[in-house]
Amino acid sequence: MKRRFHQLDVFSAVPLKGNPLAVVHDAQGLGDDTLAAFARWTNLSETTFLLPPTDPAADYRVRIFTPGGELPFAGHPTLGSCHAWLAAGGVPREEGGVVQECGVGLVHIRRGGTRLAFAAPPLRRTGPLDEPLVQRIATALGVAREDVLQHQWVDNGPGWCAVMLRSAAQVLAVQPDWKRLGELKLGLIGAQPPGQDTQFEVRAFVPAMGVPEDPVTGSLNAGLAQWLTGAGLAPPAYVAAQGAALGRAGRVHVQREGDAVWIGGDVAGCIEGTVTL
Repeated sequence: MKRRFHQLDVFSAVPLKGNPLAVVHDAQGLGDDTLAAFARWTNLSETTFLLPPTDPAADYRVRIFTPGGELPFAGHPTLGSCHAWLAAGGVPREEGGVVQECGVGLVHIRRGGTRLAFAAPPLRRTGPLDEPLVQRIATALGVAREDVLQHQWVDNGPGWCAVMLRSAAQVLAVQPDWKRLGELKLGLIGAQPPGQDTQFEVRAFVPAMGVPEDPVTGSLNAGLAQWLTGAGLAPPAYVAAQGAALGRAGRVHVQREGDAVWIGGDVAGCIEGTVTL
């Protein structure tokens, strides 16, 4: 059966500079094995499948797969899936906003011009990392323990933990030991020097999910933003860069409004057509 298909670049207004996403529309009737097999075939960090919602408050439902398995939530698939749903003629129930149903529940998305932004879901796990884990991470990253300035669980579904290094330059210089990282889903962040167009550099490592390094990561940036803005380690509005280590130029726009944290980014279309599944 032929189904509508989009491939998009998320967190970039320019194709080929963000994080690619494959989106299959009208995925009703496809079994879990087929969804997982197609995600392995695309070999992108995530592939999503759009379905009718089961919650009457939602506009659509999405299932999110990496080459290694299904995720309850992820950021760039949220923005990209919403863009694809709207491009295919989706009409939200409420003007100015879209409600997505996924594994973590309902995620609210708002539109401002050409940019979409999602409300960061509640963190499932917070608090500092255990010291033995911090030591393991420092060793895996090839940095000294004292170079880890801050650390925190920032898990909103995928299982993220995060460390702040001394600088953006140190973040970009890291060459991780994948074996030592093992099953960890690890985010790095470091402050940019003054005069840059972004405030932080971010990297994301998820080798256990078949994605050694993710180009631009909405869920990680959401958790980082909740942590950093809440702790006074970042201003309530900032832009993070991600993907430079992979030749990308992703930009993640963060805005804290009271207790809500919004994670925004541009989406560029790359491929549109049909796929036979």
